[in-house]
Amino acid sequence: MTQSERVLQYMNDFGKITSLDAFRDLGITRLSARIKDLRDNGVAIESKRVCMKNRYGEKVYYAEYKLAE
Repeated sequence: MTQSERVLQYMNDFGKITSLDAFRDLGITRLSARIKDLRDNGVAIESKRVCMKNRYGEKVYYAEYKLAE
């Protein structure tokens, strides 16, 4: 199974994926590249910018990806 196929399966199983999920659960370090590969192959994927605070109280942003409905 390719990394892109794993990412697609993860989104089907869990509804969404972030770069932390991809690294922790799949061992994938370049999620955005795999998302681009999937999009280039016709998979409709939505991205959402999420804001939260890190351990120092600073705002940080990350992308959350899910399959388009």
